[in-house]
Amino acid sequence: MYVEHSAVRDSPDRLTDPIMTEITAIVLAAGKGSRMKSAKPKVLHEIAHLAMLGHVLDVAGKLGAHRTVLVAAPAMTGVEAYARTRAHNLDVAIQTQPLGTADAVKAALPFVPGKGVVLILFGDTPLLREETLQALVRTCAEEADIAVLGFEAADPTGYGRLVLDWEERLTHIVEHKDAREDERGIRLCNGGAMAVKAEHLAALIGEVGNDNAAGEFYLPDIVAIAHKHDLKALVVRGLEEEVLGVNSRIDLAEAEAVFQRRARNKAMEEGVTLLDPQSVYFATDTRLGRDVVIGQNVVFGPGVTIADNVTIRPFSHIEGASVAAGAIVGPFARLRPGAEIGADAHIGNFVEIKKAVVETGAKINHLSYIGDARVGAGANIGAGTITCNYDGFNKHLTDIGAGAFIGSNSALVAPVKIGDGAYIGSGSVITRDVTPDALAVARGKQIERAGWASAFRAKNEKKGGE
Repeated sequence: MYVEHSAVRDSPDRLTDPIMTEITAIVLAAGKGSRMKSAKPKVLHEIAHLAMLGHVLDVAGKLGAHRTVLVAAPAMTGVEAYARTRAHNLDVAIQTQPLGTADAVKAALPFVPGKGVVLILFGDTPLLREETLQALVRTCAEEADIAVLGFEAADPTGYGRLVLDWEERLTHIVEHKDAREDERGIRLCNGGAMAVKAEHLAALIGEVGNDNAAGEFYLPDIVAIAHKHDLKALVVRGLEEEVLGVNSRIDLAEAEAVFQRRARNKAMEEGVTLLDPQSVYFATDTRLGRDVVIGQNVVFGPGVTIADNVTIRPFSHIEGASVAAGAIVGPFARLRPGAEIGADAHIGNFVEIKKAVVETGAKINHLSYIGDARVGAGANIGAGTITCNYDGFNKHLTDIGAGAFIGSNSALVAPVKIGDGAYIGSGSVITRDVTPDALAVARGKQIERAGWASAFRAKNEKKGGE
């Protein structure tokens, strides 16, 4: 999702050029995330229906990383299993004890080749953009031995400061608690991610000590070590919002808000009308065509594709579904996984579609459930119609032919086939196939007893009623 970008050593025209170097991504994901207060590993908590780790692995993949090394803690089998679903050429390194970020990188070194650029990322920083990381890798590959991601903090309190010399080379990173008064005035802060030439990484990590209060080995210390050896370190500036690290549920909500703002802006920039942007929520993989109009309080789950000229009316929920050009959905509609809505079809208020194909021009306008079904082109489904698709053990198909008319309050008991052009009388319970162009009525015979109501009232009024 594009937002304004600033990179100190790259021009926007070069951001799309291929990076002519081998990239190895190390993703640090061993943190337990105790502040999340969750049995789930921190990096598996989701932003826009995708685990934070998935966001990080995906952006590394977009950069063209040749291999990815995931650093996990012992017994983090769920994290490893998830990572294997998102990354190719994945190796897993185990940090046996939580001895700091440099120690975590050390665990990954056996899987790192001696050439190219090593990009070091954090699994709980899900908002980094491809443009920013491309600038980081390119700067390391073409101009420096180390490139560190920095950002201008509105309030730098608590952040590590990036200290530059008069040539704008990075000399060292100082933590806030260790900074002198003049250093605390620096607003250029450490964003965490960095790129290092592979040929230097092992030696730099090997010199990191743990002479600090926590007794841990900190990755930022390699900058000062590199400066001591006359290696060149530069800063690539990103935005403060994209370096947001998630350590709590509050941070998670803030990251979600940033993602949704980016997604809304991107949608509108690409030709989508959002009638109330703040109330529309997207998934990471939502795909929208042009001239789509989305009403208030619409929520997209994962796996949704919307074609051109579609209208999504307010309070609709769509997940795992596709909607073809010109269709209208909602208000108050629910499209569940497997729903395929055809061109110019209408899905109206309080209609639920699940694992069903609704063909071109079909209309299901009110209060219906259509599951495990095909609704033929131009068919009309009356209010209150349901497909009875589940017998308690198995799901069965209802096939409704083109141009069929299903009267209101009908129940179609699957498996059943309604022929093309057939009519179903309102209130019917259909249990057998209906031939094309036939009328099927399946309801109890209406009986009328003249004068029964007045006699009933007189009898009860004589008793005095209640």
